[in-house]
Amino acid sequence: MVVIIIILDNYLKNINMRVPVTRKNIKFHPDASRVVIRYFNNSDQRNLKMIGHIMLLDEKQVIETLHEILREFARRHRNITQTFYKHCKEIKGLIEELGINYNSLSDERKMLIGSYCTMEYALESSALFNPSIVEDFDQSDLEIGEKRIILSFRATGEGHISSIIFRRAILDKNNDLHVMKIGENVEKPKIRKTLFNKERIVTKLAEMSSSNKYGIELMKDLPEMFEYSALKEKINEALNDEEIGEEKKIILEDLLWLVDSFYSLEFKHDSDITERVIFPMSDSESRGIEDARFVRFTDNDGSEKIFATYTAFNGHCILPKLISTEDFYSFNVMPLYGIGSKNKNLALFPRKVNGKYAMLSRIDGVNNYLMYSDSVTQWDNPVILQEPRYSWEFTQIGNCGSPIWTAEGWLVITHGVGAMRRYCIGASLFDIHDPSKEIGRLKEPLLSPREDEREGYVPNVVYSCGSIIHNNSLILPYAVSDYSSTYAVVDLAELLSALKNSK
Repeated sequence: MVVIIIILDNYLKNINMRVPVTRKNIKFHPDASRVVIRYFNNSDQRNLKMIGHIMLLDEKQVIETLHEILREFARRHRNITQTFYKHCKEIKGLIEELGINYNSLSDERKMLIGSYCTMEYALESSALFNPSIVEDFDQSDLEIGEKRIILSFRATGEGHISSIIFRRAILDKNNDLHVMKIGENVEKPKIRKTLFNKERIVTKLAEMSSSNKYGIELMKDLPEMFEYSALKEKINEALNDEEIGEEKKIILEDLLWLVDSFYSLEFKHDSDITERVIFPMSDSESRGIEDARFVRFTDNDGSEKIFATYTAFNGHCILPKLISTEDFYSFNVMPLYGIGSKNKNLALFPRKVNGKYAMLSRIDGVNNYLMYSDSVTQWDNPVILQEPRYSWEFTQIGNCGSPIWTAEGWLVITHGVGAMRRYCIGASLFDIHDPSKEIGRLKEPLLSPREDEREGYVPNVVYSCGSIIHNNSLILPYAVSDYSSTYAVVDLAELLSALKNSK
C-alpha cells in the first residue's frame, strides 16, 4: 500500500509539474536610427521632371548642392557617392530619353541625380523580433564556461518590410549574455546572380501549379546551365510579342520571379557583423524576409556550415528559401523544392539522420511534419509528426527553430496557438535514431506571455526561431508580442526529465 501511494504521488507531481524558466533581464528593442539606403523610384514622369530641373543648374550649383547633401548624409553611410552613381545609372534610359548624352555628364551631376533616386529606410523602426541563435565558429580567447554566439533577428520597418540583422555576444558561465557593441553603419551586400539548372527550374515551375509547357518551349535553346541575363533576354523578347496571351504572360512572370530568387551575397570584410543586413533583394521577397531559422549544420565528414530557412513574401504569395554561409560574409540564397517545401515553418535538423537530411515543416498551417531528403533543397513526402493536443495549441502547432541534439533524444521547441490567438512556447522530445517517435511532450507551455509581455505589434505572443544548449541549460531567445526580443534559460536536466515523464 505504501509503495502504491508513493508511485501515485510521484505520478501526480509529474503530470502537474511546470518546468522552471528563468527570464533574463535583457531587452532587444527596435532602433529607428538604424538606417540603410535603398533605390527610390518616384515614377518615370516625376524622374523626368527631376532630371530636367538638375540639368538647368550650372556646374557650380551642382557641386554646391551635392556638397550640401554629402555634409548631411555622408557620415551616416559608407561610400554613399558610389550608391549615388549606381542609382543614377538605374535611370540612364530616362536621361537619354531627354536627348542627353549620359557619358558627357560630370561625375558630380551624376551623383546629384542619383541622390534624388535614393532614400533611407529604417530597418527596425517597427519591430525587432523572432530571434534565433547559433554558436559562432570563432570560440577563441574565452574563459571556461563561456561561448561566443551570433543572434539573428527579424527587423521590420515602414510598410512591414522585414530583413535579417545580426548581433554577436558572449554567454558567460552564469548564462548571462554580454552583447558586443553595435557598428555605426548599416551595409547592404553586393548581389551576384548564379548559374541556373534548366531541369530544376522547370520542375519548380510545375510545383508552383504553372503550366510549364510554354516555359519549356521558351528555354529549349538555353544550355543546361544558363545565366540570368540569357533567360531575361528571351522573356523580354516574348513579352514584346503583341499576340502573346494573358496565360503566357503569367507563366513568363512566374518564370522570371523564380529565377530572380537565386542569388549570392557578398559583404565587405571591413564591416562588422552588426552592420550587415540581408535586405529583400528579389521580387519574390519584395515585401519581406520572414522568420529565419539559423542552425549550425555538421555533415558526416565533420565539415560545418550555417544554414537558415526563411519565408520570402512578395505581398501575394510566399516562397520558402534557404540561406547557406560559412563565414557570415558570403551567403548563397536559393528556393526550396518539393511538395514539402510549401507554407511556412521549415526548420532543418543540425545533422543528417540515418544518412539523410531531415526537416520539420508545417505545410498545412496546422500540424508539425517531418521529412527526409538526399538533397538539402528538395523536400517531398512529408509525414505528420504532431497534431494539436492541448488547449493552448488547438489552433496550430509548429516548431520554434531547428531540433537540438541531446543524449536523451531530439529536443524540439514548439509553438502553439490557442484561444484569442495567444502564442505559447512548448517542448517535445523525439527518438534520436527515429525522430518520428515522440518520447514526450509538455502538457503545459514552457513559456507563456506574461502580463508585461502581452502588448506589442501583435499582442499575446511569445515566439522563437532557434535555441542552443550551453552549460547544461537551454538558451531560449524569444520575441515579445512581435515587437522586441529577450531570452530565457531552462535547466536542461529538469526539462528532459519532465519530457520523459510526460507520458
